Amino acid sequence: MKKPLVKVDVLDASPKNSNKNSRRKFIKLGGLGIAGSSFLLYGCSDDDLFNPGGDVGGPDPVDPDPTEPPVDAVFDLGSGDVGILNYAYALEQLEAAFYTAVREGDYYAGASDEEKNIMDDLYNHEVIHRDFFKAAITAAAGEENTLPDLEFDVSSIDFSSRDSVLQTAMALEDTGVGAYNGAGDRIADATYLTLAGKIVSVEARHASAIRSLLNPDSADFAGDDIIDENGLDLAYDPSEVFEIAGGFIVTDFTADNLPEPNTGS
Repeated sequence: MKKPLVKVDVLDASPKNSNKNSRRKFIKLGGLGIAGSSFLLYGCSDDDLFNPGGDVGGPDPVDPDPTEPPVDAVFDLGSGDVGILNYAYALEQLEAAFYTAVREGDYYAGASDEEKNIMDDLYNHEVIHRDFFKAAITAAAGEENTLPDLEFDVSSIDFSSRDSVLQTAMALEDTGVGAYNGAGDRIADATYLTLAGKIVSVEARHASAIRSLLNPDSADFAGDDIIDENGLDLAYDPSEVFEIAGGFIVTDFTADNLPEPNTGS
């Protein structure tokens, strides 16, 4: 079975085969391991949306702003809350792409109704998160400051194997929880922090469900590998997150300007 190279698309999240395996993956983290991930809500209105067309006619166009990056520049996630929002958006794109491919694979086709229902729920949640992030960032900062649709190489996953699918799902969900936890003291706005807490609770439920599928009737849903001696879930910085998730990401982008922790923890 040919394994897919997944192109995430807001209108169509289905996996697509591609021969772009030779493309170099480049995710550059500037400075020390800083920043994290969050789920941030911005108000959306038609007036906030970026207008790529602009007016026609009129006076001769002026030279472009010299501070704007060239067209072919590698996208940087940005700074402040928008940078964190883009970071979270990258992770949600990856999770949505993964569950899209799962639902088109042989494991899903032969799975029990219970497991299909769980995979459907996880897929629907991640697609909602992904699409929300794109709309929110575009409304808040404009299309030019919104992370593009990413391309992922998931060829290392055997989508006909239950163990391969569930082990990958566990890794991604655990990483997502840790990434959101790592954003807690990096978010400037208190409202955003509340929203981050709401979405990380959903990601934790995902992780618990997958862990219970892998080892039913066990304590693995809150295992010692993810819960510390103080009864707290782990928190990751981007260097840890991209060590796990970066191998799936084909599209080049940088993370040079993400905010430092506010508390130094």
